[in-house]
Amino acid sequence: MSRDHDPNTPDSGRRRLLQGAAALPMLGAGGLSFAQASAAVNTTKLAVTDTEVTVGQLHSSTGTMAISETGSIQAEQLAIDQINAMGGILGRKIKVIKEDGASDWPTFAEKSKKLLINDRCAAVFGCWTSASRKAVLPVFEKENGLLYYPTFYEGLEQSKNVIYTGQEATQQILYSLDWAKNEKKAKTFFLIGSDYIWPRTSMKIARKHIENFQKGKVVGEEYYPLGSTNFGSLMNKIKVQKPDVIYAAVVGGSNVAFYKAMKAAGITGDKQVLVTLSVTEDEMTGIGGENFAGFFSSMKYFQTLDNENNKKFVSAFKTKYGPKSVIGDVTQAGYLGPWLWKAAVERAKSFDVDKVVAASPNIELTTAPEGYVKLDANHHLWSKSRIAMGMPDGTFKVVSESPQLIKPDPFPKGYQ
Repeated sequence: MSRDHDPNTPDSGRRRLLQGAAALPMLGAGGLSFAQASAAVNTTKLAVTDTEVTVGQLHSSTGTMAISETGSIQAEQLAIDQINAMGGILGRKIKVIKEDGASDWPTFAEKSKKLLINDRCAAVFGCWTSASRKAVLPVFEKENGLLYYPTFYEGLEQSKNVIYTGQEATQQILYSLDWAKNEKKAKTFFLIGSDYIWPRTSMKIARKHIENFQKGKVVGEEYYPLGSTNFGSLMNKIKVQKPDVIYAAVVGGSNVAFYKAMKAAGITGDKQVLVTLSVTEDEMTGIGGENFAGFFSSMKYFQTLDNENNKKFVSAFKTKYGPKSVIGDVTQAGYLGPWLWKAAVERAKSFDVDKVVAASPNIELTTAPEGYVKLDANHHLWSKSRIAMGMPDGTFKVVSESPQLIKPDPFPKGYQ
């Protein structure tokens, strides 16, 4: 960590002039991008000309995950448009090649090969599920590409070729479980997830924390295939077990059926504590506030955060995508990706992946919508953790916030 700034006291950092391009405002006019000869800033044959640098976007714009990933596509494009309006990066405008992973992990792998091998993208902003990330990771490592991954995830991973802008498990799972124990006096938990790597690994971590550290009890654990809409038998199991907390990691379109089934079964927020790791404002558009009201979500960002950075971001997002558009946690984390890449490229004075990676640790963004963030040497962000209650109108009300930034720890002892 840098010695001139204590990540736990971000206010002191805001009073200092941060080094290099990391201190540039995300929103506003102007910039410090100066053109240099392509031979000097691109020694690895990336798609960089004297006027343009090409990046990729790789998300699901179709399939069951589109409900969750569309916001990331929009936010990354917004950041890129703002950067281009400021003059681009090293005097070059950013060109985007968009590919659709189509909620299919082999498709993600094939599209990543295209973006890195055929298109020679200098960076890629993409993926949502851990399954898609795991599918593309060997490609990025083999081809020495650079992926900015925006989703909260289970941790237990660190790659030179990935910058993780979402929360890892200790920042989301452990914080929310401790909140449930301390604030709701929870002792019994029913774990529910979609059936792939992120929910299963997250619940493995949750179970260890509940049983080994909280001395609580897991009274049920169920998984359902992606896209599942039949949760009737699950509702009966929940009613039989009567858990203090339902702890959920259902993703994508399945969320709509899951929460409607909950309400139909009479399992509502005024009677039952539920904490989810996977419902943001994006999913709420499909679920409906009336079906989620009173339940809780654990994220680092909510659209209703009351700070000047977020007000500017929300205004810019709604201006571009319409007044009814919403912004969820992963959408905001996706927005951070292009800005972190810009800062690292300008610090490195090069688009070369190895040089950008070497320049990335300790980059600070004081104007992130979630508040001050800092990139750790382990490629994860120092961020705050938050718990918010779902409201009938589909928004969230923050009820708990970590007093300090939480250092990312993707390999916590005792949870592997």
